[in-house]
Amino acid sequence: MKEITVGKNDSGQRVDRFLSKAVPLLPDSLLHKYIRLKKIKCNRKAVKENQRLAEGDVLSLYINDEFFEQPTEKNAWLKIAVPRLHILYEDSNLMLIDKKPGVLCHSSGSWEYNTLIVNIQAYLAQKGEWNYKEENAFAPALCNRIDRNTGGIVIAAKNAETLRIINEKIRNREIEKSYLCVVHGQPSPKHGRLENQLFKDAVKNQVYVKQTHEPGAKQAITEYQVLQSSKDLSLVECRLITGRTHQIRAQMAHAGWPLLGDGKYGREKINRKYGETGQALYSWKIRFQFLTDAEILNYLNGKEFSLSAREIPFIEKYFPHYTETPSV
Repeated sequence: MKEITVGKNDSGQRVDRFLSKAVPLLPDSLLHKYIRLKKIKCNRKAVKENQRLAEGDVLSLYINDEFFEQPTEKNAWLKIAVPRLHILYEDSNLMLIDKKPGVLCHSSGSWEYNTLIVNIQAYLAQKGEWNYKEENAFAPALCNRIDRNTGGIVIAAKNAETLRIINEKIRNREIEKSYLCVVHGQPSPKHGRLENQLFKDAVKNQVYVKQTHEPGAKQAITEYQVLQSSKDLSLVECRLITGRTHQIRAQMAHAGWPLLGDGKYGREKINRKYGETGQALYSWKIRFQFLTDAEILNYLNGKEFSLSAREIPFIEKYFPHYTETPSV
């Protein structure tokens, strides 16, 4: 028999969802079976799958020890790794990280040591802010993701309450995100709004722009402003009103101004001319604009964080004399 005491980061979760993370080696089929057979109890009483846990609850698990054996590869790496992070901002609840192009936010399949989230977890474990031995189900997590070949600001939550609040604010569009990109051509007008529908093909991991609503399509809105133009290229700032997959890449390409280096939505012939193999797109600014109570994160309301344009490689390469402050 094993006992698990529910901590603050785990409170509020359903029993079945908590245990699927706390005891990952236990198959879902057995988890539900053991709950029905009362081999899993909460505070010495029978428990239901959808019962919500509270801090201090004690779960008693009358199951085989084999389900508690934990793989050691990740935990060992967390102790010895030298985290590679560009931290833009950090406090006791969250971190803002500048993810570099080419870095994966999460592993695409099996566990990988060089992803952004594992580097964050190693950093916090070594600082003593996250004790993976004491946590049952929670681990520091990313609140937003950025494509592998796109760079920019990613929010990482240090505790479950922050993760819940930030995810809610993102859903309610209370966090503003702005991107810088280089596109082919010269967008006209120089300041505009792209508004249409995006349909995602999950198999191809590609989205398609639709002018009218179709089943499965979602509204996408992007505001843009041309900051500087050369003969063939333009530096553009985009502000996301919605946050759809590949939104900027697909909408700009549909409007006739595909991103430089974009192999999925761009123009291969022109990309080859410049020798670019990854889209010139960077999430450079984030603003917390809370319209409702943010609880422990209210201190962030109205605050804005941004990278320097000089920190973005494609600006230095294609628009070295750009000095104005971007503003959509």
